[in-house]
Amino acid sequence: MSPENPRVRPVHPIDARMVSVPVDAAVPAPEPIADTAADPTTGPAADPGHDPDEVRIAFLLFPDLTQLDLTGPAQVLTRVPGARVEYVAATLDPVPSDCGLALVPTTTIADASPADVLVVPGGDGAFDAMLDPEVIGFVRREADRATWVTSVCTGAFVLGAAGLLAGKRATTHWASKPMLAAFGAQPVDDRVVDDGSVVTAAGVSAGIDMALWLAAELAGQPAAEAIQLQIEYDPQPPFDAGSATRADTRIVTAARAAAEEARGDRVTQAAAAVIP
Repeated sequence: MSPENPRVRPVHPIDARMVSVPVDAAVPAPEPIADTAADPTTGPAADPGHDPDEVRIAFLLFPDLTQLDLTGPAQVLTRVPGARVEYVAATLDPVPSDCGLALVPTTTIADASPADVLVVPGGDGAFDAMLDPEVIGFVRREADRATWVTSVCTGAFVLGAAGLLAGKRATTHWASKPMLAAFGAQPVDDRVVDDGSVVTAAGVSAGIDMALWLAAELAGQPAAEAIQLQIEYDPQPPFDAGSATRADTRIVTAARAAAEEARGDRVTQAAAAVIP
């Protein structure tokens, strides 16, 4: 842990460097970054331009993302002391979400700064994003140098397409969860799953839970609890129907079949690029 900033792990932890990312010619990995000052026993040298009191957080944007997957964690993580946030997309044009609300990027994939934390939202657009070489190259690049790589809902499939879930426990939206196995992941039913430097959250609202968990890792539990109070995150839903474990099994079965039909071919295509 850095003596200059005890709230933040080193930017280049050993477990992040050991992630194996198979590369397929159709989805090229980014060019390696020359680092003549790197110590082979500890990884790349620290970014000399990185303020040790700063937590650099990047949110990935793509068309048809679910806006709460992104804005829920953003409401939490932007309140972490020292947070410096970028909203990253292919261009600076507004990005349409799946509810019609457009989100405005602050930087492009080409110009994004190195991040300590990467957040990948979900939505049906994630299943197109996972087939986009530019998006996958960006996620791989950030995974190689970030402390935490996270996803919300079906954003996990973007991480899977980048080769980051092989051999790892992971979660996603309940309707699509079985398909994570195509990327070599072990699907689990927990709402937030951390496995090394990779953290995945279940569907939509679980992104807030994940962000609070991460805020505690970055700034300590008292700071995370203060953020929870600031946003008055105290769920008391009028119905007890928010989990596939308690919903009507006929509805759950039909929804999973519909997700497989709508998304299975794209998952198979993306998985073929990273799983031998």
